[in-house]
Amino acid sequence: MNATIEKILNEKIVIIVRGVPKDKLSELGEALYRGGIRAMECTYDARGKVSDEETAEGIGLLAKQLEGRMTVGAGTVLSARQVQLTAAAGGKFIISPDTNVEVIAETKKLGLVSIPGAITASEATVAHRAGADFVKLFPISQLGAGYVKALCAPLSHIRFLAVGGVNSDSMLEYMKNGACGVGIGLNAEDKQAIARGDFDFIESKYREMVNKL
Repeated sequence: MNATIEKILNEKIVIIVRGVPKDKLSELGEALYRGGIRAMECTYDARGKVSDEETAEGIGLLAKQLEGRMTVGAGTVLSARQVQLTAAAGGKFIISPDTNVEVIAETKKLGLVSIPGAITASEATVAHRAGADFVKLFPISQLGAGYVKALCAPLSHIRFLAVGGVNSDSMLEYMKNGACGVGIGLNAEDKQAIARGDFDFIESKYREMVNKL
């Protein structure tokens, strides 16, 4: 089995890093690692306020710094070019909010793990048939854990990650109902801690989260 797929299956939590300044990424990555996190997604900025190249630089920084310790990939990937930038930077997986077969194809071509987004059985099936390694159920908090259970019943051959409004209080419920893992974003409290340089807070919070598994 691909090492990245195996890590996500074993570790179960992917932390979503969005809007964190590049000069804070190094300390954030180390704090998350100390807290037990082993997979991190750095998102591209769909609004274009942060260039794709700058995002890829951040991915590259983290991938090099955390090599052998944490798996780093990209999120909000909407184009084949972003897949190419991620691969060149050393990222290992590609996460998208949608099912884009062009993005999936480029991801597989470059040897990365494909995690497109879907919310219906039809979308999930299209993603799986296109080569997705996981399907990100997004935004799942609008539908709840019962929806995951209902979808997993006929689609038990698809690996689902529950993403969108998931937190440490709800993550186990999604997993009990069929999700093989979750994506959890940094919240406002986390970003305030990062801004003031309180990485002990980040380490402690995420260690507590990991210990719930």
